[in-house]
Amino acid sequence: MTPGSNLPLSAVRVAVDVTAPVRLDVSGLLLASDGKVRSDDDFVFYNQPAGPGVTHSAAAGGGDTITVDTAAVPEGIEKIVVTASLDTPGATFAGTEPTGTVRNADDGSVLASFTPPQLGTETALVVVEIYRRGGAWKVRAVGQGYANGLAGIATDFGVSVEEPAAPAATPQTPPAPPATPAPAAPAAPAGQWGPPTGAPAPVAPPAAAPAPAAPAAAAPGKINLDKGRVSLQKNQTVSLVKGGRPLLSSVRMGLGWEPAFRSKSIDLDASVIAYGPDRKKVDNCFFGKLMILGGAIQHSGDNLTGEGAGDDEAITVHLGGLPPEVTGLVFVVNSFSGQKFSDVAKAYCRLLDAQSGEELVRFDLTHSEPRTGVMMAKLIRQFSGEWEMTAMGEYVDARTVRGMIKPAGQAL
Repeated sequence: MTPGSNLPLSAVRVAVDVTAPVRLDVSGLLLASDGKVRSDDDFVFYNQPAGPGVTHSAAAGGGDTITVDTAAVPEGIEKIVVTASLDTPGATFAGTEPTGTVRNADDGSVLASFTPPQLGTETALVVVEIYRRGGAWKVRAVGQGYANGLAGIATDFGVSVEEPAAPAATPQTPPAPPATPAPAAPAAPAGQWGPPTGAPAPVAPPAAAPAPAAPAAAAPGKINLDKGRVSLQKNQTVSLVKGGRPLLSSVRMGLGWEPAFRSKSIDLDASVIAYGPDRKKVDNCFFGKLMILGGAIQHSGDNLTGEGAGDDEAITVHLGGLPPEVTGLVFVVNSFSGQKFSDVAKAYCRLLDAQSGEELVRFDLTHSEPRTGVMMAKLIRQFSGEWEMTAMGEYVDARTVRGMIKPAGQAL
């Protein structure tokens, strides 16, 4: 399988073996329709090896196995994600190629296999997911990496990840926490969810520890909307989360520009391209196609000059109404007349709450290039269900949205 591809499951009980040249901690998370676990009981791992319809075991040939009995999975569970994290402190997946093999759990026959490509600084990843679709069960190859370990995955999916308590005046019974305080970031200590060396007795699951870690949204460098309007610089990302809740209402991407000093009026066209998890185009919305995806995305219409204050063109996106196959949106601007962006001034994009008109995020282009297309920003749906916006500002030679499809897909 390749990233984003999916296959129907021909077996009711399936086993997902995750193997690698190094020791991995493998887990399964049962997710409801909101992309979160219902409770910590839906987190299946070494020290909590059984959940509703899902079990953890050591694979016969090395590695770990998550077995899913689809007939026993509760009705409220929409998917089971299978994750892997490295057991060695400080190690990354660079140079390591884990493989997920999906088997018929009853006869052992192989149904699918997937090796995530191009791994680097990731310390944990979602390997595959088993999910319901139209009353049937499917498997999807994912390969989504995390830089903050299994704790980053767990907190994204709603598990109460706990840090070890600081040592009291009298040391507690081993295994004791490190002498130095645990870092504030949510990265879990190595082996927190794996078998501790020389300690065969199970320890309590993460929820039993007394001191909660900071949520994933508070990880260093990750910005959200809690402090109000966010101004982004190129390549910065903001998580569309406010008050701990993902923003799933309607938003409007406003795009604006002005002719450069002594330049004539310039006709630019704003568009958005919707992509699936395989980075292939699902559809695109532009001045010649003002509504796509059943009205989930709508375009304001063409502005021929760029004159006047405010947004020149706007695209409204009903985040909660986007079909599940849409996992990425790239907003682009093109010069249909062939004028270069070096003839454009004050180009920007801004994300607004479509109901209140409140500006949430803004990105101002600080430089221009003599080219005819620019990728302004992208919105990416995370596996936890929330969306993230990243400022791009990448120029290409393309006068229409059609010429942007390939480079925008590569930029996701």
